[in-house]
Amino acid sequence: MPTDEAVAETASDAAEGLVLSRYKQSAIRDLDVTVRFEDGVLDVDVYLDAPADPDPEMVAEEAVLAAESAVDDLFENE
Repeated sequence: MPTDEAVAETASDAAEGLVLSRYKQSAIRDLDVTVRFEDGVLDVDVYLDAPADPDPEMVAEEAVLAAESAVDDLFENE
């Protein structure tokens, strides 16, 4: 069973990785990834201030999904 810290780190890394795969780091004005994992419940919030192409709101949503998927994989591989 992964630790809470491992879950949070996995989710955060996946979300940031997804964002950085869509934008050059220098183009990102602000990125905040908040991950909470308590009592088996994962909560991921991504705030992204970046150029309009691609749509930052869509990229933030994809980053949340990537984080959730990465955590699912973490639990499946344990």
